[in-house]
Amino acid sequence: MDYLPLFFDLKSRVALLIGGGDVALRKARLLVRAGACVRVVSREVHAELDELVELHQGQVIIGEYHPALMDEVALVVAATDDQALNERVHYDALARSLPVNVVDNPSLCTFVFPAIVDRSPIVIGISSGGQSPVLARLLRAKLETLIPSGYSRLGTLVGGFRDRVKARFSNVNERRKFWEHVLQGEIAERVFSGRDEEAAEMLEQALSFESGEAVGEVYLVGAGPGDPELLTFKALRLMQQADVVIYDRLVSPQVLDLCRRDADLIYVGKERDNHSVPQHGINALLVAHARQGRRVVRLKGGDPFIFGRGGEEIEELRAAGIPFQVVPGITAASACSTYAGIPLTHREYAQSVKFVTGQLKNRTSDLNFSELVHPNQTIVFYMGLHTLDHLCRGLIEHGKPESTPVAIVSQGTSPQQRVLTGTLSDIVALQQVAQLPAPAVVIVGEVVELQSRLSWFGKAEGSQA
Repeated sequence: MDYLPLFFDLKSRVALLIGGGDVALRKARLLVRAGACVRVVSREVHAELDELVELHQGQVIIGEYHPALMDEVALVVAATDDQALNERVHYDALARSLPVNVVDNPSLCTFVFPAIVDRSPIVIGISSGGQSPVLARLLRAKLETLIPSGYSRLGTLVGGFRDRVKARFSNVNERRKFWEHVLQGEIAERVFSGRDEEAAEMLEQALSFESGEAVGEVYLVGAGPGDPELLTFKALRLMQQADVVIYDRLVSPQVLDLCRRDADLIYVGKERDNHSVPQHGINALLVAHARQGRRVVRLKGGDPFIFGRGGEEIEELRAAGIPFQVVPGITAASACSTYAGIPLTHREYAQSVKFVTGQLKNRTSDLNFSELVHPNQTIVFYMGLHTLDHLCRGLIEHGKPESTPVAIVSQGTSPQQRVLTGTLSDIVALQQVAQLPAPAVVIVGEVVELQSRLSWFGKAEGSQA
């Protein structure tokens, strides 16, 4: 370990900054965020740096550096391109036992600035010891995506209870278990979802042992169309802390692999004419597991509220008094059309789009075809592969031209994606030959003409509209 990671308390203390350019400005921003009173010395000072220092009650000295400027300072930063000056600053600081940083010159540094993930009061510093600052910044970027901004509010909340918890639990192990329960359970989730007051109340109850029987929480999470990189950060976080995951057949194996390794996985997939678990059974599962105090992820392909029956599930949860959250996912219409190179709207082709289920209830159609045949409109049929002939005939019979372009996007966003294009008059015959498998969306409209020019992912086949 080349450097011992330390955190300086600089609040209201003087930090000497030698240099007045862009690099000095970047260092000054960090120093004032830490509460330091910055003393800048340089022959010329960047206007923004001057304004920043004045705003935070610092001091700008126009002139030459001299050792007396180090009097009563906490640390020293040299941000100049003058090697001789940098060396002078280094040795002067050493003579006074002051920590010193010479920017981009590790051999002259007694401390280095890390790449910082700021979730104050939680702060993470990442350092390469000056060997590869770019690598440190890249690692910081990865951590930024994994650590929600809510950790800042969570840190502040638990900090306010720290003394009371210490007084309540004299044993260190008891305190540790209490905080693990708080920081990995419902209280933390309330903070992350913006319900800080509820979280504070629950923490009060937990501290006084008045919380009663433990009740879990259900997270309805949109898993997107299959590509795991299309998951939201929030979806990933909840998936990785769930005790049980109830998932359907549209959830790809790659997405499922991102769930917590020791979570119980329960398959409730539905296929045409084959529902492994009926909807009322799924609702009952969600309630039952939550009542056992478990964190339950209901993982759905696409988005829970777009043909995902998420509304029915949260009605059941609310009636049972089970807390829940809903995490939107990228719906198949948007993702599959994008990966196929078909914009759903376009100034020259379509100014509106309709999402329609192509699955017919009791084998009869209740679709209002007259609403679907308007010009300058894109239609996306979900679950329409098995009723494709009925859908095409209905549109033609209600006035949609037979030449209207149609695309079938099968297994969209996955490496197995295939796109079949044609028209209302021939897409059924083309599909009989191609036999593209479900899941698939059917896109109808003039925007399909763009697919041959904008296609960028997967395999396209069939006639080009």
